[in-house]
This record gives sequence, C-alpha cells and structure tokens, in this order.
Amino acid sequence: MAKKKITLRDICYYRSGDKGDISNIGLMAKDEKAYKIIKKEVTPERIKAHFKDWVKGDVIIYPMDNLQSLEIMLYQALGGGATKTLRIDQTGKAMGNALSRMEIEVDES
Repeated sequence: MAKKKITLRDICYYRSGDKGDISNIGLMAKDEKAYKIIKKEVTPERIKAHFKDWVKGDVIIYPMDNLQSLEIMLYQALGGGATKTLRIDQTGKAMGNALSRMEIEVDES
C-alpha cells in the first residue's frame, strides 16, 4: 500500500507546559484512527530524534486509551527550568507546537 507523509498536527491537538526542567506534552488524537497511528508511530526514539539536542534526558510516553491521548514527558528539556534557562521559551509552551511538526508516514487510504 502507498504511504504519504503527514505531520502530527494533521491528526492531533496538543498542549504543553513545564515542571522544572521537564517539558510535558499532551497529544490528543482527533479520532480513533488517529490514536492508533500516534500510539504506533510516536515513540521515545522518534521524539528524541525530532528534538535533537533540545532534549538531553529520557522521553517517557504514557498512553491514555480512555482519552485517545498520549502524555509525553521530556526530561532535561528546558535548559534547567524556567528560573535557570536562557531559552526564550522558558516554560516549554512551544514544545507542543514543535512536536506537532514531526512528520510520520501513514497509509494513503
């Protein structure tokens, strides 16, 4: 079957914030089909590769099947946290937007 590239923003809503030097991103699928896709395609390894050196620690994903959502924790992702970092986005509010631009391949159907 033929594949096409899409971005996560095509099939998900997102929201992000911080807890110290941890960025948390909520990724909410727009429908059940989208949830199956993100649950399979959005992995810690792919997220680390997408953010490159922005995320220095672990990436942990907590699936929430009842909400068709993923809670994603990015450790050592904010340059020390809001009170220590020199980054413009001190509280990680743009991290969800950045993740939403990650490309994945899906079946064309």
